[in-house]
Amino acid sequence: MTDPLDVTLEDADLLDEVELTATLMVAASESPGRLSVEEIDQLLGVVRTTDA
Repeated sequence: MTDPLDVTLEDADLLDEVELTATLMVAASESPGRLSVEEIDQLLGVVRTTDA
């Protein structure tokens, strides 16, 4: 008999968010000072575009 409450829960978006948060926490803990906005953007994979 299978237990109906024995299920695997996985939320891909949540896992991605946790990974990004962990990346920021590690980088911040290894940095001698505050991370710049540019450093944070790079860690998060943010690509800035300029309006021309």
